[in-house]
Amino acid sequence: MKHPAFFDFLRRSGFTARLTVTIAVLAALVSLPFLFSARSQTRPRTTSSSTNASGMPDETVKVDVDLVTIDALVLDKKTARVIGDLAKDDFLLSEDGVKQTITHFSQDSLPLSVLLLVDRGGCLDPFGTEVRHAAHDAIARLKPTDEVAVMTYHDEVELLQAFTRDRALISDALEHVPPHDEAAHHCLNKAFFEAANYIQRAGNPIGRRVIVAITGVTRDFDCMGGPSNKTAAQAVYESGAVVSAILPRTSEQQMENGVMKWATRVGRLGGAPYLDIQTLANETGGEVLQDKPENLDTTFATLVSHLRTRYNLAFVSTNKKRDGTTRKLQIDMGQSAQKSRGKLVVKARRSYVAPRT
Repeated sequence: MKHPAFFDFLRRSGFTARLTVTIAVLAALVSLPFLFSARSQTRPRTTSSSTNASGMPDETVKVDVDLVTIDALVLDKKTARVIGDLAKDDFLLSEDGVKQTITHFSQDSLPLSVLLLVDRGGCLDPFGTEVRHAAHDAIARLKPTDEVAVMTYHDEVELLQAFTRDRALISDALEHVPPHDEAAHHCLNKAFFEAANYIQRAGNPIGRRVIVAITGVTRDFDCMGGPSNKTAAQAVYESGAVVSAILPRTSEQQMENGVMKWATRVGRLGGAPYLDIQTLANETGGEVLQDKPENLDTTFATLVSHLRTRYNLAFVSTNKKRDGTTRKLQIDMGQSAQKSRGKLVVKARRSYVAPRT
C-alpha cells in the first residue's frame, strides 16, 4: 500500500532526513512480528514452461541430462589477477566429497546469454548517464555470438528487450529504461525469480547464462505478492545462471545500502525474509563489483573480461541415482598449479540439483 503524503514528505526532505525516517520506519516494522508473517506469504512456484516465466527450484543447475556443467573463475588470492592459462589437469572436482572425472573442458568457447537487470526503485537512481554509457561500452565488448536481454524492476518486473544479438536493439532498450520511481521498492525476490525463469526459458541452451544486476542496494525484504526469497534463489540456482552485480558507488548509495544491510540484519531476528545479491553471487560463482559512476566503464570491462576468461568444466556424476537431490560441488586446484602459481581462489557454483526420473 502506498502512502502519497509520506512519500511527498520524503521527496521534499534531504537525503539524510529521508534515510533517518527510513530507519525509524524499518525499526518500527521490526517490532511488529505480524507484519513479517504477512510478508512471508508466497505463491507456488511453477515448473512448467508458461507465458510469464517458468519456475525452477534449488541450489544450482538442474540438469535434464547426466552431464553437469560448471563455470569457474580462477583468481590469484593476493592480487585478484585472473589466471587464464590453466589446463584440465589443474582442476580437482568432487561431488558430495567423491572425486569426479572432468570429461569436458574449455574456455571462452561457448556463447553468453547476458540478462541486464536494472533497478528502478528506492531513494537513488543507479542507472544515471555515466552508468548508461558504461553499459553501452560493455555490450560492445561482447562477441557477435553473445546475446543480451534487458529487464527492469522495482515493485514489478518488466522485460524491455528479449534476448537478441542485435546491438542496436539493446542500445535502444538501454536508452528507454523507465524513469526511476523513488516511491517504489527494490523487489529483489520478484526480480531474480522472473530473471531466472526467463533466462532458463529463453537463453541460448548451449551457452553460458549470466544475470548482471545494476543496482545501488544488495539486500531488501521480500515484497508481498511475489515469491519468497528462497523460491527466488532456487530459481536462480536451477537456471544455471551466474549472478553478478554492478554498484555505482557514491556516499548516498553507500548510506542507503548500509541502511538496508542493517535493517535486514535486525529484521532477521524477527523472522523477516529478505534476499541478498551477494549470497546469490557467492553461490553461483559470480561477483559484486563497485566503483564511482565515472569509473564504471572500467568496472564493466573487468566483468566482461572475467566472463570471457571463465573455464567451463563438465562431468558425469558417479552417483547414478536420478533422485532430484541437491549435491554439493567442490572445485580445487591441483598441487602443481598451487605450487607454481601460489594461492589461487576458484569462484564457481557450489551445488546442483540432480535430474529426477
